[in-house]
Order: sequence, then structure tokens, then C-alpha cells
Amino acid sequence: MSIWVCGEVLIDLIPGADGVRVPHVGGGPANTAKALARLGHDVQFIDGISSDQYGEMSRKELLDDEVKLDLALKSDKPTCLAIVSLAENGGASYEFEIDGTATFDFSLDWLPDSSRYKPNVLHIGTLVTVIQPGADVLYDWAIRVAEFAPIVFDPNIRPAVMGDREKYQMAVEKWAAISSVIKVSDDDMAWLYPDQKYQDVAQRWISDGAALVVITRGADGLLGITADGSVEVPGVKIEVADTVGAGDTVGAIIVEAMIEKGILNLNDEILKATLHRAAVAAGITCSRKGAQPPHKHELKGI
Repeated sequence: MSIWVCGEVLIDLIPGADGVRVPHVGGGPANTAKALARLGHDVQFIDGISSDQYGEMSRKELLDDEVKLDLALKSDKPTCLAIVSLAENGGASYEFEIDGTATFDFSLDWLPDSSRYKPNVLHIGTLVTVIQPGADVLYDWAIRVAEFAPIVFDPNIRPAVMGDREKYQMAVEKWAAISSVIKVSDDDMAWLYPDQKYQDVAQRWISDGAALVVITRGADGLLGITADGSVEVPGVKIEVADTVGAGDTVGAIIVEAMIEKGILNLNDEILKATLHRAAVAAGITCSRKGAQPPHKHELKGI
């Protein structure tokens, strides 16, 4: 079973104990690819990866976790940087250096041909779905991929990059319309749709064709919504180091369940078990500094 994860790998510059920012390989999609590979799945990561120091650092870390980079672009353009600030509760905020980077250098000239490789799932999201001109290129490409594989979309909203709420809504709705599964946080929903209940937005996406919407709610746990109803699971109590990569870990567990159980079977007790596994996995990620999702053995029996 081949899983494609498309989106940015970048460098998170995270404050260290002495106040000096320390580079960590990050980017929501890269975190998801890493999480899936650590769970033992066959993952191809699709992005432009720089030949600079940070690009080599990214490449090594992904390969060390057995993420495959056969379909990634090798580029001489620089790596995108995310300058991270951490709140007292461990929550992260970001400032990005995006322009002219390898990270957002998408073209149909190099993106893989889904009719040749026939992936089983495409996970895509975060900034690559809104940063132009690459976002339009990826949308056209994703429509072709959707002929062979369901799309899992994680908007992972970053208002610091695009503060125009209406424009962001349009981008999210466009991608949601071609997606089978949408994973989104309550913070994303609150920013995107401040005058709507997020359950109502999720039900609209379901009515428009999505099979499953998963809403992450931090310490309050997870909510899964399908055409058959909704399922809630509580969060897992842990000592938070930071929340970097927690939502990306949830996305990986959802993709895993799609592969192992089938997308149409993700409801009722199977969905509840999946969301519980996701909550435990996200808790492990939050207990560590930076995006360090759990390995398969750490979730044994869950």
C-alpha cells in the first residue's frame, strides 16, 4: 500500500533553553510522512527539497525515519524557514520565510504521474494548498491523483501567512470539495468561520461529498463526523513539552486507518478506536520537544 504525502518540509527554528533558536525539521506534511513511516507504512514524500544545509538536514531526517524521497524534487533553491514562538501552555505560533524557496517550487514537469504509480492515499495540506502559484498547480495535479486515490486534506491554517479570511475560506472550500477526509483543528475552524458552529461546517462538507471530518480540540480530544453521526473521544493527559506536530500525528493515524480498515468503515466503534489511538499518539508527540511522533511499538495494543 503506497501512501503519498505532499506538502512542505521546512525548518522550524524553535527557542532553546538559553533563548537561542534551534533548527528542527518540520512542516505539517513532513511531520505526517514521518509519523506514518514510524508506524511502518510505505510513504512517498512529495516536495521540493533544497541542496542547502537545512535541505540536507531535512533529507537525512526523513530518510532516517524511512520516508521515501524518490518522488521529491532536488533543488538548489533555499529551504523555507518557520520561526517558532512558544506560549506558556506550549502552543506554537509561526513566522515564515517562503519566497523563492525550494519548498514551494511545484510544477507539473516533475510532480509524479498517478496513473503510473497508482497510490492508495494522497495526504496534502498546510501552506502548499494556499501559496501561489504552486497551490493551483497542486490542485490540478490532485484532481488527477483523485482518480486513483482518496484525498486527505489538512488545511492547518496559518493566518500569519495569509491573513485574508475570505480568500483563505475560498482556498479551503476548493480543496475540501475534492477531498474524502478533512482533518482540521478547532482553532482552524474558529479563525476560518467565526460566525458558524464547526459541527455545522463539518456537516456541510459531509453533505458535499466528504466521508469523514475529524476535528482536533487539543486537551479536549477529538471529534469525528460522518454521514451516520458523530463520535467523540477525550484527550490524553500528559505533561506538554510543546504541541508541534500533534495534529500531524492525528492525520497519520487517520490515514493508517483508511489503509487498514477502509474509508467507508470509519464510523461507530471503528472510528472511536481510531480516534482514541490518534489521541494517544498525539499525546506522545506533545510530550516531546519538536515534532517527534511515536513509533509503532509505542502504540502496541492501542
